[in-house]
Amino acid sequence: MQTGLFDFESTSAPFGLNDVIAALKKVRVHVLTDEYRLHKKIAEQLDQASIPYTREYRLGNGNRVDFLTANGIAIEAKKRKPNKKQVLAQLERYASFPEVKAVILVIERYQGVPEEINGKPCFCIGLNRLWGLSSK
Repeated sequence: MQTGLFDFESTSAPFGLNDVIAALKKVRVHVLTDEYRLHKKIAEQLDQASIPYTREYRLGNGNRVDFLTANGIAIEAKKRKPNKKQVLAQLERYASFPEVKAVILVIERYQGVPEEINGKPCFCIGLNRLWGLSSK
């Protein structure tokens, strides 16, 4: 259920971080040819879990997160195995915005992330791990 821009102060979201993680762990894509397909699968799972979100949410100049849920959970999706330093820098930028309460990286091949970035919870969901495949 994609929403438009929303007022974070007045939104009372009936879901939490664990609900978002559980929904994302249901994402299944076998061969990623582009990030658009991954975004579509993520949106489908968020919709099935009735988690409201905005796609391509603009946090600020040059900072557009793939998904931002109504309660401030930023979801960034990456295919394959991108440059770890660049991805961490991107997550740090996102976590610096006040409307972001937590950050989740959804990536084809698992990549370790800190437990917290800028004092906000951070998680990585490696799709290959969900399938029981080695990703290292």
